[in-house]
Amino acid sequence: MTSDTPARKPAKNLATEDPQPASMHTRACQAAQRLHLPLHDDRAFDDARRGLVAPLPPEGVLRPNGRPVWNLQAYGFLANEQAPDSVHPGLWRHARLNMVTGLFKVCDRVYQVRGMDLANMTILEGDTGLIIIDPLTSTQVAAAALALYHQHRPQRPVVAVVYTHSHVDHFGGVRGVIDEADVIAGRVQVIAPVGFMDDAISETVMAGNAMTRRALFQYGALLPRGELGQVDAGLGKAVSAGTVTLIAPNRLITQPVESFDVDGIECVFELTPGAEAPAEMIIHHPGLRVLNMAEITSHNFHNLLPLRGAQVRDARAWASYLVGARQRYAAHSDVLIAQHHWPVWGSQSMGEYLLRQHDLYKFVHDQTLRLMNHGHTGGDIAEAIRLPEALQQDWSTHSFYGHLKHNVKAVYQRYLGAYEGHPAFLDPLPREAQARKTIDYMGGVDVVLSKARADLAAGEYRWVADVCARIVWVDPSCAEARRLCAQAMEQLGYQTESSTWRNAYLQGARELRHGPPRLASGMAASRDMIRALPLLHYFDYLAMRLNGPRAARHCLVMHWLFSEPDASHVLTLSNGVLRHACEEPVGKVDVQLRLSRATLDDISLEQLSFADALDSGRIQLQGPREIFEEFLMLLDTFDRGFAVLEPLPPISSFQLPE
Repeated sequence: MTSDTPARKPAKNLATEDPQPASMHTRACQAAQRLHLPLHDDRAFDDARRGLVAPLPPEGVLRPNGRPVWNLQAYGFLANEQAPDSVHPGLWRHARLNMVTGLFKVCDRVYQVRGMDLANMTILEGDTGLIIIDPLTSTQVAAAALALYHQHRPQRPVVAVVYTHSHVDHFGGVRGVIDEADVIAGRVQVIAPVGFMDDAISETVMAGNAMTRRALFQYGALLPRGELGQVDAGLGKAVSAGTVTLIAPNRLITQPVESFDVDGIECVFELTPGAEAPAEMIIHHPGLRVLNMAEITSHNFHNLLPLRGAQVRDARAWASYLVGARQRYAAHSDVLIAQHHWPVWGSQSMGEYLLRQHDLYKFVHDQTLRLMNHGHTGGDIAEAIRLPEALQQDWSTHSFYGHLKHNVKAVYQRYLGAYEGHPAFLDPLPREAQARKTIDYMGGVDVVLSKARADLAAGEYRWVADVCARIVWVDPSCAEARRLCAQAMEQLGYQTESSTWRNAYLQGARELRHGPPRLASGMAASRDMIRALPLLHYFDYLAMRLNGPRAARHCLVMHWLFSEPDASHVLTLSNGVLRHACEEPVGKVDVQLRLSRATLDDISLEQLSFADALDSGRIQLQGPREIFEEFLMLLDTFDRGFAVLEPLPPISSFQLPE
């Protein structure tokens, strides 16, 4: 009972060829890269293997029905030390490092499970039980990681869980390691940085549909594993495919630095907002001489603006947190761990590592601003900036996850926005009209395709991808344009050092050949995320779904009365806007609804319809049912597999007034 979203018409005559091998131009590119990369430096392999207690279970992690949640067997091709021509040699090395997995002893009382998900699970042995830092993405892998630990260490209860930050791969598996009843009873602490709940929910719900779709490009979840497909995700191999959960924290870190004992282990929590996540913190354990940098360090250049989308991150603040950690904690620590990748041992090595990480973010920030203030645009700066040679020779500064060019543009965007200042580009034509005029000016589709074939043969992959993408935008059924664009993006994917860029290029090629993925409808958020959503946030989400042009002629006041817990909310529809307030109604009410929060959650997850809830009595309605049903028809639903590389239905078809 929601307004219809225009159906997507699949393009005909798709270029359904198989992935192509590396071209001679790509082979030459990889050979040139090998001349400049520090391939002789293999110390990271020793660091990654140090302290191995046990490997991961070879069968992976399965659901009860036998479907895999996590399995690394598909990455067996990475056993070959020599990079194939279809993978950047630096990325191949990094992908092999991310295959050093298992249960590791970092030092007395500190263990990590690495390679069971995109992130690491850190386990501290307290006086009476275990402290879990970041319980991975899903319950199945979190439970398996804890079981692996218990196979080699004494059985002890979990007495605390720490969420270092608000990204799902660091909290989603929490119900795999603790019971919420123990949290409510005060037997288990759940510790998180201030702002954690708002930030965790905002990405998953408000921008969740678009961000989840874009994440398919960033992580390559739908790509086959192999030398011509997905080889890595930068921070780890991939994101697990299990059940995402959330238990709200019962202790928040609100001060810039807070120190207290957790089950006998001294913890110094330092907030690092605005860097890798809006709500994040690092942790120092003075008694253990361990520094946990959460995700503001990793053995690669991170994202200042991920391909999936997010708020632009603050490179200047990020750099300040890194140098601050070096000054305050390096001399008082023997090992640096993080919630991705492998540790750094020794105070001196830690200090040098933190300094190089600081210099990486600070150099990109400062040099982007310097050139920006000379009048250069983000795109031009991205083409020009090169890291100093000393940083290029450090593997931990390489673009295995984030990308130097993309991060430069992110710095520019943070300060000046996406508009680059030239009035001619202030109000450009929409993509389809712009593509149509461009192809027409260039002599038409046939002429452009002829030139594109020649440029593809010459290795001009960036341009071929660009111009053929415009033809696809004009005519999605043009199989030759799709074929050329897919081949160009494929070679660009093979050549890039960034796993996320590689995945995006190869997913793009896949969709040009096979069309967008067909995904089930419904919210991208899990049940636990919906349950954790405060009602005011839920009504914000409802207001975002309102089809404003269609709703512009409607006026409506609704009183929503909730039980379990008790709450009263008034929703007012006028001027195409849905306003809400947590209050009792004043004046005329058109309809009143009585329901439980559980009923609303079931409806949100499409396990129950409003109609069935009304018919069954789970919603008690006072007022004309047809008025409420008219309101429901004004709410849009979203296609989780919407087209990215070809035209969507025109915006007018989403918002035609009644």
